[in-house]
Amino acid sequence: MTMKWSGWALTAGALALSAAAHAAPPTAAMLSNACAGCHGTNGGSAGPTMPSLASQSKTAIIDAMKKFKSGERPSTVMGRLAKGYTDKDFEAMGEFFSGQKFHPTQQPVDKAKVAKGADLQEANCSRCHLDDGKDGKDDTPVMASQWLSYLQMQMELYQSGKRKMPEKMAEKVKPLSKEDLDALLHFYASVK
Repeated sequence: MTMKWSGWALTAGALALSAAAHAAPPTAAMLSNACAGCHGTNGGSAGPTMPSLASQSKTAIIDAMKKFKSGERPSTVMGRLAKGYTDKDFEAMGEFFSGQKFHPTQQPVDKAKVAKGADLQEANCSRCHLDDGKDGKDDTPVMASQWLSYLQMQMELYQSGKRKMPEKMAEKVKPLSKEDLDALLHFYASVK
């Protein structure tokens, strides 16, 4: 009787290990589902302090996640979450979100600031933030229709030195006044 049970236990254990060994790895969509609680379904943020990830460049997402993981980019939650993922996971998530439809937000903006910001974007930012910020060159994030409060928080991190500003961006941003930057952010928040 003992031989039957031990044989059965060995067989069951082997089957369980075999099933686990053949389980498919998580898909990009499965990995990205974990982001929906804060960044919205398919990366379309519904909250004013969370950026939309939908239509971001794959490179921008990978770069951001690696910086969160290393601690180079300041965060409240993302640094802890990023530590649970591999670079391969970041690539899959970047691929997933870059393929999602652009997510326009509905938010109040100052029309006069938007008009001024449009001119500033064209003169200062359009070489990297393409199509009024709807597209990003290489690792440049999509700025269009991001929540104004999120954009303002990120600019404050850059201005305070808590977040390192890319050199190309710093060349264009440093000469701008606070009013100019505010207008620029209103412009990006307004783009649909």
